[in-house]
This record gives sequence, C-alpha cells and structure tokens, in this order.
Amino acid sequence: MASRSTRFKRSIYEQFARIGKALSSPSRLELLDLLCQGPRTVDALATEAGLGLANTSQHLRALREARLVEAEKSGLFVTYRLADEQVSQFFLSLRTLAEAQLAEVGEMTRRYLQGRHGLQPVDREQLLAKVRDGAVTVLDVRPVEEYAAGHLPGALSVPLKELERRLADLPRDREIVAYCRGPYCVLAVEAVEVLRARGFTAFRLEDGVADWQARGLPVEVSTVEPHRARIAGRRI
Repeated sequence: MASRSTRFKRSIYEQFARIGKALSSPSRLELLDLLCQGPRTVDALATEAGLGLANTSQHLRALREARLVEAEKSGLFVTYRLADEQVSQFFLSLRTLAEAQLAEVGEMTRRYLQGRHGLQPVDREQLLAKVRDGAVTVLDVRPVEEYAAGHLPGALSVPLKELERRLADLPRDREIVAYCRGPYCVLAVEAVEVLRARGFTAFRLEDGVADWQARGLPVEVSTVEPHRARIAGRRI
C-alpha cells in the first residue's frame, strides 16, 4: 500500500499532467497562440485556425478545464481569453524549449523561408530607433481585433487581407517592416512578399507582441478604431 507521501506526490503530478494533456494537441497550441494576441470569439478562433466550430469548441473546452483559458458569454457569442499572463509566458517558454531541443523546428523553418527575400531578422533596438526617427513604417498585419488588444509602438494596422487595396496609401520613400504573431506566423511572410513584388523595400520582424512584452519592451493599446489609423510616419 502506497504511503501518504507517495499518494501526495502522485496527486500533485496528476494535476501537473492536466496541463500537459491539454497541450497535447497541435490545434490547441495554435488556439493558445492566437489567444496570446488577445481575447477572441469562438467564431474568430475557428476562422483563424481553419477549424470547424464544433472542433474549436471542444479544444477550447479542454484548455478551459486545465484552467489555461477563461470564457465569457455575451448574447450568442462566447469570448475566450488567457486565464493569466503566466499562460503567455509559459507558451513562449514551451516554444523556446522546442526550438532548443528539437532540431526539426529549425529545419522546417529554414526550408519554408529558403529563397524568400526580406525575411532576415530585423534588430528590434534598431527598429525602435528608426521608428522614432520616422525612417521606417511598421505594419501590423494581424486582424484588427488583435491590433486593438496590443501592438508595437508606432505600428499601423493593415491586416493582410486589406494590404493589396491599401498599397497606394503606403509610403515608398521609407522601409516597411511587417510583423504578425511571432516567428511561426506566416502573415508577415506573405505581406513582405506582396510588398516586395509591388516595388516596396520591405522586411519581416520575427517578434510578435508577446515576444516584445516578454523582453520588457513597450506595447501600445489602440484608443481609436484601427481601420482609421492613417498611413503616415508617427513618432513615439
């Protein structure tokens, strides 16, 4: 018969295992990554992750049971958000661990980016200095809801889906740096390809807002409707 101490340890590890079980699905990890950008409805999460509503709801339920996310219902819509800022920090730590221990992560990333131009890393400190000097335009190409929840200082909201029709508003006399949700988000990759194909000097910032915050760098919250933000140099 197990001792009291043994039963205690097993009980504790069973609780720890709830987190591991909740994160054992790639789809749940993607949903958690999306929620690191800000609160979203189930419909919005399903669209962004390319999942069905029922499937999305099941995955979110598993994350909620592990106390990683919270839900709030308003009318017909249910909005999910991270249960705590520590969840975002944990997700970034998990990503960093995978990058360090799993060579496949780097190899898959290298193959995906091979032959694509303008995707070399942009130094964040140099970027901040250029934004302050009005020498570069920073585009947040995520959906407007994510921009409103938090964005890099001086960044302008131009969701990828709107980029083509808003090209005429973009300055051609400055470099453009696009960013999205982090190093494995493809929105900025596609944005840079569109911009370069149209003759702009464009680069990709690997950092997302969560990466920016984790390094103690400033983040702005939108106080105006993102789609009304003018495409112009803005000092910070």
